[in-house]
Parts: sequence; C-alpha cells; structure tokens
Amino acid sequence: MSNDAIDLLIKRELPAAVRGDRDAYGRIVVASQNVVTAVALAITRDVPTSEDIAQEAFLSAWHHLPRLKNASSFLPWLRQITRNLAHDHLRGRRNRMLDGEAAELAIQHAADPDGCPLEQALDAERDAVAADLISELPAESREALLLYYREGQSSKQVAMLLGLSDAAVRKRLSRARQSVRDDLLSRFGEFARSSAPSAAFAVGVTAALGFSKPAAAAGLGIATKSIAGGLFARFALGFAGAASGGLLGGLVAAWFARGVILDYADTADERDTLLRFSRRYIVLSLVLIAAIIATHLVFGDERHTFVAIAVALLAMNWQLLVMLPRHMNPMLARDARRDPVGARQRLLAYRLTWGRGGVMISNVIVIGSLIIAHFHLAG
Repeated sequence: MSNDAIDLLIKRELPAAVRGDRDAYGRIVVASQNVVTAVALAITRDVPTSEDIAQEAFLSAWHHLPRLKNASSFLPWLRQITRNLAHDHLRGRRNRMLDGEAAELAIQHAADPDGCPLEQALDAERDAVAADLISELPAESREALLLYYREGQSSKQVAMLLGLSDAAVRKRLSRARQSVRDDLLSRFGEFARSSAPSAAFAVGVTAALGFSKPAAAAGLGIATKSIAGGLFARFALGFAGAASGGLLGGLVAAWFARGVILDYADTADERDTLLRFSRRYIVLSLVLIAAIIATHLVFGDERHTFVAIAVALLAMNWQLLVMLPRHMNPMLARDARRDPVGARQRLLAYRLTWGRGGVMISNVIVIGSLIIAHFHLAG
C-alpha cells in the first residue's frame, strides 16, 4: 500500500473507529502493522516479544482514541506508544536478574537440556541471529531499515510511516549500509521480510478489542468477539456454533497473550517449555472445536452436541488448571520471592488470562452462548 493510500485510509477510517467501529480500526491495524511491529522489534530485538508489544500498543491506542484530536497525529502517537511499551518491557526484564535458583536452572539446561535438541538448537539459532542482525545496525537506523525491506524498499514510504523526511531516511539507510557487511545486509533483508506480521496478527488484534486492558482480552476464551462470535455462529451451526464461536474467538486472543506467561521465564528452557505448552493447547483446542462441529453435523441433535462440548471444556480446563500450573507454579513462587509487590500485579494478569479467573470467565461466556442459542432454537 502506498504512503498516500495509507494516509488516506487512516483519515477515512479513524472517525468511525473513534465511534467504536472495530472493523474500521481493524483496517487501520492492517495498514500500520508493519511500522508498529518494526518499531517494537528495533528496540526489543525479539520477534514474538515485538508482536506482543505491538498488539498492546494497538489496544492501548484503541482505548484512548477519543483523546486524539487530529487524524494526522495518529501514526506519530501510535509509534510513541509502541516505543514507550518496548522500553518499559526492557526495563522490566533488566530488573528481573537471575537469582541463585534461576542460575542453577540455566546451568542444568546447558548440561542436560530437555526436549528435542534439534528443535531447541534451531529456535536458539533463529533468536540469536535475529538479535545479532539488529544489534549490528546503528540504533537510529534499525526502524528505517526494517521498514525499508518490508515496504518494497521505498524510502518515501518509510519516511511517511516514521514521520521523517525522505533525505533523513536515506541518510539512515546509508549509515546502516556503511556499518554492516553486504552479506549481513542481505541476510537482514530476508529476516525483515520474513518477520513481518501476517494477516493473523490483525485478526488477533481485532478479536481482542473491547476489554479495558489488553491482558484481560486473552486467555482461555477471554476475547472481545467471543460473545459476538457465539451469537453469530448460532445462526449458522446452532448449538455447536454458539460454543465453537466463543472458544475460537478466545483462542485467537490467547495466542497473542502468550507474553503474559513468557515474561515469567528466566531461561531459554523455561521459555521453550511455555511456548510448547501454548502451541499444544491451541492445537488441541482447535481439534476439539472441530470435533464439536463434526458431532453436530453427524448427529444433528443437542444431546450429542452437548456431550462433545462438555468433553471439550473439560479437556481445555484440565490443560489450564492442571497441566499449566505444573510449569508455572515454580516460576510464580520465584517471582513472588524476588518482587513481592510487583508479583501481585503480574499474578492478577496471569489469573485473568491463563489462570482460574480466565477459565471461569471463559466458561461463563460459552455456557451463556449455549443458553442463548437454546432459547433461540426453541423459539
């Protein structure tokens, strides 16, 4: 999308977004997601973290849109929100130094790592390469170079997105080229393009709109569109659609809120364990949702469908209430010992997303959708 097109789209959609039109804001997210994730990535040097921060920036902007008086100020405002969140994240990580227990875990992991060695090696190499490639660049050139490769190598496009002159962008690009070898620059271009957010990123942000805090928009089905999805889906699939719509909306948001649990990890081993859990949980949940729909299509009655829904809820609740705490409890205890005051706030966010509170709210949403669907079908 050209720079004029992006500018026109924001000016056209912003008034509706200010009035609460989520679809209009979703189109703004699609148009500006490259620049927001690039700003976060240039600071954090970590792709998953940068997407988490970008999501939080979009959600924060959504909740404060009424404060914005001029549409032309939207992108500069959004960039500053992103930079503040990214720097806050880095400060938070620096304040969480390895204590004796965490250091011991790191040593154990180096001596006898769990899981698949090949997968761990590839993940570690990918993360290290990304951080090293960005670190090689002058700090002021990182945002410009990431966007340059993501936006079709147009310096004018980068200038518009970053609020700079074309000459300033060209100067930053030239400085980056002078400081990095040609082979590294080529690798960086491939990395910049491959790490750009996909369409799923905008879908996840749009699904999470509406809650007062980004953290509360995720977890086991705590998604803004969970209820709306359930109400819409009941007309297409009836009883099964009501449950599937609520669960599916929550899963999209849950994927983008994995940073809530990843922030507790102090070692690569802990981070890998939590990432594997979140992936397995989402895959399992998708399989269970597909089973609910298949049961409805095969049997076509509420009794069989209700059994499938009950099994799905039990399996998903078991993952979050039994399996996840086995990984999280040692990290939660460590966090409480390290920072008792801050730990209480982080624990609340965890409980509202992946913990008991999130499970309870999710179940209420799904059961409420079922009750509405039942009375609709009965009527």
